[in-house]
Amino acid sequence: MGPRKPLAEIKMSSLSDKKIFVAGHRGMVGAAIVRKLKAIGVEKLLVKSRSELDLCNQSATNAFFASEKPEVVLFAAARVGGIHANNTYPANFIYENLTMATNAIHAAYHCGCERFLFLGSTCIYPREAPQPMPETSLLTSPLEKTNEAYAIAKIAGLKMCQFYRQQYGVLFHSAMPTNLYGPGDNYHPDNSHVMPALIRRLHQAKQEGLKEVVIWGTGKPRREFLHVEDLAEAIVFLSQVDSPPDLVNLGTGQDISIQELAELVADIVGYQGLLTNDRTKPDGTMLKRTDTKQINHLGWSPRIGLRDGIAQTYQSYLAELQANSIRER
Repeated sequence: MGPRKPLAEIKMSSLSDKKIFVAGHRGMVGAAIVRKLKAIGVEKLLVKSRSELDLCNQSATNAFFASEKPEVVLFAAARVGGIHANNTYPANFIYENLTMATNAIHAAYHCGCERFLFLGSTCIYPREAPQPMPETSLLTSPLEKTNEAYAIAKIAGLKMCQFYRQQYGVLFHSAMPTNLYGPGDNYHPDNSHVMPALIRRLHQAKQEGLKEVVIWGTGKPRREFLHVEDLAEAIVFLSQVDSPPDLVNLGTGQDISIQELAELVADIVGYQGLLTNDRTKPDGTMLKRTDTKQINHLGWSPRIGLRDGIAQTYQSYLAELQANSIRER
């Protein structure tokens, strides 16, 4: 981790008096960003559900931006999922993510938006990227096949922000978070990411008294996880930096094997059965850890440790179960 700049040397602008559109506010990430913005006193918040604004509809998107004229856009809208979902619905993943991004970025430019912060994912980096993955490794070699469609859509979005900034001088920039988890996650039995999938399956196994839970793949791949509340703090921080990088990684810089993660979740949940591996299932990229020097140098780092974060998330899951508000899509 490189030395940080003193905060006094970083030129910051306040968000408190800005009209801010948070795209994707009903998702885990967008909801956390909204909570953080409200906590710092932002009052002119603009949110729209998909039924109110379909970002895949270009004319509707153009009309919304022309009418509302948000000053800042924090773009967390996305179709997301785990390996199974990415493998099963690649056409949906590339079409929806690419269309939402291009429609929103272009409309924001035309309405005079001051700042557009596009959120992607570290899956944009090559399968064989150096570890930890620096921002400079983008487009240097082939992508991981299991999430190629999603990655290409996100690369197009961040490049569009970069080129609009280059050609038009607008403050459009991007952040690439690592694997996220936290309250409000998607717990779909087939389409969820690894963390919510493990929490759901191990909780159910405990409740049902199952003696064994099968984990996809060898358990050897290593992954990095960032709590969504830390991400929200990073986004709010980054969206106040006057001259941010075109692209910056957001993560912890620390990873854990899937097997170790499963054992940690089992311990937190209280499941005492056997964890076995289905080696016929794909592993995906074996190593995937972000280089966080750039965001650390700017003055941000995460606060929530992995065990504490998973414990908090499990309690949120139990509360969502009790309230019948679990997201499954």
